[in-house]
Amino acid sequence: MDIVGFLKSQFICHLLICYIFIVSGLIINFIQLFTLILWPINKQLFRRINCRLAYCISSQMVMLLEWWSGTDCTLYTDPESYHKYGKENAIVILNHNFEIDFLCGWNFCERFGVLGSSKVLAKKELSYMPIIGWMWYFLEIVFCKRKWEEDRKTVVQKLLNLRDYPENFWFLIHCEGTRFTEQKHQISMQVAEAKGLPKLKYHLLPRTKGFAVTVQCLRNVVSAVYDSTLNFRNNENPTLLGVLNGKKYHADLYVRRIPLEDVPNDEQECSTWLHKLYQEKDAFQEEYYRTGTYPAVPTVPPRRPWTLLNWLFWALLLLYPLFKLLINMINSGSSLTLASFALVIIIASVGVRWMIGVTEINKGSTYGNNDNKQKQQ
Repeated sequence: MDIVGFLKSQFICHLLICYIFIVSGLIINFIQLFTLILWPINKQLFRRINCRLAYCISSQMVMLLEWWSGTDCTLYTDPESYHKYGKENAIVILNHNFEIDFLCGWNFCERFGVLGSSKVLAKKELSYMPIIGWMWYFLEIVFCKRKWEEDRKTVVQKLLNLRDYPENFWFLIHCEGTRFTEQKHQISMQVAEAKGLPKLKYHLLPRTKGFAVTVQCLRNVVSAVYDSTLNFRNNENPTLLGVLNGKKYHADLYVRRIPLEDVPNDEQECSTWLHKLYQEKDAFQEEYYRTGTYPAVPTVPPRRPWTLLNWLFWALLLLYPLFKLLINMINSGSSLTLASFALVIIIASVGVRWMIGVTEINKGSTYGNNDNKQKQQ
């Protein structure tokens, strides 16, 4: 196939993937809207239904990673902990170095059957994003403005609401608050020096207040903290756009299970504990860069078929009317109709590219930059 033909085929694949994701996502968002009538009648049924509906959206993203790009994800953990994954509630601490670290976190959730019910502590701006942001609203995701004085009451209330959640869930949290960049790292280490905190080579200082409140609110509901450190082999720099292009990456995820009773409940003691944890994470990063491995048993959790089957269902449901509409338009010979159709496709493609742009490091938030020095916790 010549280069022009390859680019055209790749462009068509992008359009079809974008079309399926956008249309199915909006349909699911619309269905979720109607489930609101269940909340005052049967809150737990509302939650169970929305876990399944959310899975229909998030599993499409995981499908791109697992089946489309064929990315390998090797899990390093101890065998005793491995058998508990997916069978208990947990707080998952993720490092925040890559554009697709959230997607690898979702992949971890999927392999152990908790993708539909997984939670995150996310910035408020994401709640306005169509499809994923709206899906998270119905999934009772904890949104914050990252201004603790304004966030504390809201975050505490939303966390307490999860205490009677009917499904096993993992609460994913990026304690660094923002994605790692060299500029943010320099500023973070200046703050560490000013506050007499230990410096880190590969992480930003963790924001401790949000983590401490999460532990306090979910104690006796959550069984453990999963300390997770993600890296990619061969100095790969993965991007969401690369996944969409079908590029294969090789992820290594190190997970330590820490019983929640080992985490202090006092806010100051919890803060000290978290800083120590990040020193250990730094040591694991150092070892990985030196040896290319982690101090645990490597295993590849079995890939489940449901992400692919879900995507095939939506593809079969939505592609037939699309192709039929396109054929009818071509047969009509109307230039205006064809131009309108092309405009819709372009808008859809731009919309997906905008959502991808939200994840890109070089377009990330300014949280952690100079104007936020004094907000480090």
